[in-house]
Amino acid sequence: MRYVIVFSALVVALASVGAAAGGGWATVGFAPLPDGTAAGETWKPEITVLQHGKTPLGGLTPVVRISGDGDTRSFTASETSEVGVYEADVVFPSSGEWRVVIESGFGASNVTYGPVTIGPGTAGQPTSFPLAPVLAVLGACALVAAAALGVVRQRRLTPAS
Repeated sequence: MRYVIVFSALVVALASVGAAAGGGWATVGFAPLPDGTAAGETWKPEITVLQHGKTPLGGLTPVVRISGDGDTRSFTASETSEVGVYEADVVFPSSGEWRVVIESGFGASNVTYGPVTIGPGTAGQPTSFPLAPVLAVLGACALVAAAALGVVRQRRLTPAS
């Protein structure tokens, strides 16, 4: 009889550990991907944390960690007006391959992405000349000049009264 009581107590203890640990997980998602981001540019991922994959979870402080080329940086996300949605301003300091880890701030719920290739920045490089607006203005001037010539020419060709 003692063995039955001890065995029952052990089963209840093990079952309660599983119930106590239940519910302590969340899913983490983010968009947009950092693909196409250049070094020095600000990438603004929108991070969504859902408890049990369904219920938006507010009041957290997610952290975005990027690591690459021996460098690791952390960026704290702030809560938006939508519950469970956070936004961070992430700047990749140099070009190359980087890994992204987003820690939700809720237990061990996180997501890892990468490696992602970050292109060279455009800081200090000359920008291209805006050719399309200049061509549009020149085209409009040419049309006005052609119309003016047509009016002047038409006046000369009319018979004298």
